[in-house]
Amino acid sequence: MEKIILTDCDGVLLNWEYAFCIWMEQHGHTQISNGNREYDISKRFSINKDTGKNLVKQFNESAAMGFLPALRDARYYVKRLHEEHGYVFHCITSMSLDPNAKKLRQMNLDKMFGPTAFPVLDCLDTGADKHEALDKYSDTGYYWIEDKMDNAIAGLEVGLNPILIEHGWNMNDSVPVGIKKVTTWKQLYKHIEGIDDRST
Repeated sequence: MEKIILTDCDGVLLNWEYAFCIWMEQHGHTQISNGNREYDISKRFSINKDTGKNLVKQFNESAAMGFLPALRDARYYVKRLHEEHGYVFHCITSMSLDPNAKKLRQMNLDKMFGPTAFPVLDCLDTGADKHEALDKYSDTGYYWIEDKMDNAIAGLEVGLNPILIEHGWNMNDSVPVGIKKVTTWKQLYKHIEGIDDRST
C-alpha cells in the first residue's frame, strides 16, 4: 500500500482557530466565555449565522492563509513521518475555491512542513462537505486525520482509518468504534508507527 496519509488542514495541521480569533478581535468581535468549546463561529462570537459564514469566508480568502502557525506539535511529527518514514500527505480542506487562497495555503504548508510533504492539496468551498472528496480514496484504509467528528465518520463510512484531533469543541463527543481520538501529533505518530506508549 502507498504511504499516503489524508489530512484536514485547519485544526489538524495549522492553528486556524488561534489566527481567526485574533483577526476577529481586530475586526471588533469578542469571543464569548468558554468560546473554545463552540465549533460554530456564530455561537462563539454571538453573531448571526450568515454573518459568521461571511466572516469565515473573508478570512479564508485573506492574506492570513499564507501565515497560519502549525498546530501544537504537528510540524515536528509531520516532518518525521515524511522524511524518516516516507509518508506523503494529501490535504482535503474546506477552505475556499479561490485560486489565490489555495496558493497561499500551499505556500503555508510548504513553509511549515517542507516542499515535498504535501503533493496533493484539494481545496473545497468554505465549509463544504467532504464525502465526495473522500470517495476517491474509498476502501484504501488510509489514515484520515480530522478535527470534525462528522468528517471523521464520513471517512469511516468509505473505508478509511480516521483519527480525530481533540479540541474544546469535540472533547465530549462520543467516539464511534473505528475512530481513534488523540490530543497530540506525538500520539498520532506513535499510533501510526505501532509504538505502544501508554504514557501518551
